[in-house]
Amino acid sequence: MARAKSILTSGDYALVRLAPYLRVLGELEEELLGARLDDIAIQKPVFITGLARSGTTMMLTLLSQASDVATHRYRDFPFLFAPLAWNWFQDLMSGGRAAEAVERPHKDRIRITKESPEAFEEPVWQAYFPWTHDANRCHLLGKETSNPAFEAAFATHLRKILWLRGGRRYVSKGNYNVARIAYLARLFPDARFVIPVREPVSHVHSLVRQHELFCRYAEEDPRVPHYLEAAGHYEFGPQRRPIHFNDSEIGAVQEAWSKGDNYRGYARQWAAVYRHVDRLRRDPWLASRIMVVRYEDACAAPEALRRDLLSFCALADFSGRVAKAAATLAAAKEGSVPAAAVHTVREETADVAAAFGYSALSEKAAA
Repeated sequence: MARAKSILTSGDYALVRLAPYLRVLGELEEELLGARLDDIAIQKPVFITGLARSGTTMMLTLLSQASDVATHRYRDFPFLFAPLAWNWFQDLMSGGRAAEAVERPHKDRIRITKESPEAFEEPVWQAYFPWTHDANRCHLLGKETSNPAFEAAFATHLRKILWLRGGRRYVSKGNYNVARIAYLARLFPDARFVIPVREPVSHVHSLVRQHELFCRYAEEDPRVPHYLEAAGHYEFGPQRRPIHFNDSEIGAVQEAWSKGDNYRGYARQWAAVYRHVDRLRRDPWLASRIMVVRYEDACAAPEALRRDLLSFCALADFSGRVAKAAATLAAAKEGSVPAAAVHTVREETADVAAAFGYSALSEKAAA
């Protein structure tokens, strides 16, 4: 198999290494804006979350086109703590020139520019919860969690993004927020949570393929894992780490991965994530604030998805851009799954998959 071309330039890596030392610039931004930031209301924020490769990017792309929405963009990284200064500097250097869209490193036909929406909350979480990706810890943050320093900084960060983008509604994608839904729901009582789920056989197969791809990137360029860690991406690649929702799960996913059984490891991760989601959506305190979207249903009926998403999130599509984006939705073509892998995934996920109506699909995938 051919080696993958490096996805980093020397400039990319240099900026990432510099970024942690410029948090003070973010504090200066806050001081300069002062009361103007305090006056920005965080109204009904929308958090898109779930296991990677489930359709989170699809949901973010759609909702980013809604009226008055503000999201993170690729151009915000790596200086997440000082988005205003960093965006100003980039505008100054670019002279207003628009960049050509390119396929993102995932090789999944999604084309992006620096203006495309993306998930960039995670570095903020990592700064205040340094253990949040410790493979030997439970990562669950509940409504009893308290971290005043983070809560103040996070609210300020959301206001900066709203200010920067000129929006009234904050929308984000964050795969790891699936372990923080109860905490976020307490911080933002009017928040909405959109959680995509995907048939486990095709989903796990996609995760395995992505892991193999990013491992090839890392073989070509050893800086890649460090770059991904700085961006808060641990889903695939050599820096891969699981999400744990309780102490009893710790070690199960890593055990499979350490034996080279990527399908079993990712299947266990799928079961853990969506078992947790199933519990949350049955909690009376959270049920009305969670919308679960099956990836296959979204691709099969994009207009229904558009209508339901906008209604649930209380967003509008005055320009028709959400409808235009929805019209382009199509299911990814991942290729055939080895028969042994199908059996492994079904063995690890059957009970949870059934809770999301995937029994029939799993049988079809195994045929």
